[in-house]
Amino acid sequence: MKKLIIAVLLITSYLNTANAQEDTKIDITKSELQWFGEYTFYFGGHEGTIQFKEGHFIITNDKITGGEFVIDMNSIISTDIKNQEANEGLVSHLKDPDFFDVNNFPISKLVITNVTYHDTTHMKIHADFTIKGMTLPVNFQAEVDIEGEQLSTKFKIDRMRWGINYNSKLKDSAISDAIGFNVKINF
Repeated sequence: MKKLIIAVLLITSYLNTANAQEDTKIDITKSELQWFGEYTFYFGGHEGTIQFKEGHFIITNDKITGGEFVIDMNSIISTDIKNQEANEGLVSHLKDPDFFDVNNFPISKLVITNVTYHDTTHMKIHADFTIKGMTLPVNFQAEVDIEGEQLSTKFKIDRMRWGINYNSKLKDSAISDAIGFNVKINF
């Protein structure tokens, strides 16, 4: 009986170790979150960056299975306008209520709810994305290098779903409903 109990304890211990989940913090100093918005009727638009405030992946058996990322909306900047006054005007406008309403919603959050792997490095991520206090599902393709400790992805969202409803009164200045993101997360 004693041998049976010891065997069960060893097997249980092995299974717990084999299926161990690990919270792995991201390196916010090396991670990049770029945004871009395009004009509807002609080429061009604006682009910039936003900083992660914090985040982590849940890694199970060397695979990303979850995670949560907090984005500091006050850190939004434009990188395409070289004129300082025009740049500050755009950034101020992006922080206004008709865009991200940063005074009332200083953070956004993405929470990974499910990951489907296509192979060892390519996956489809399902997540809940909270912007302006509204949480909606999104999904996108991503590539991970566990040994290199980096995940990268590009995806777009329909800004209108989150109440980011700025509409230019000039047809030639109209912006697309899509906001794009180019993300590289180091962990």
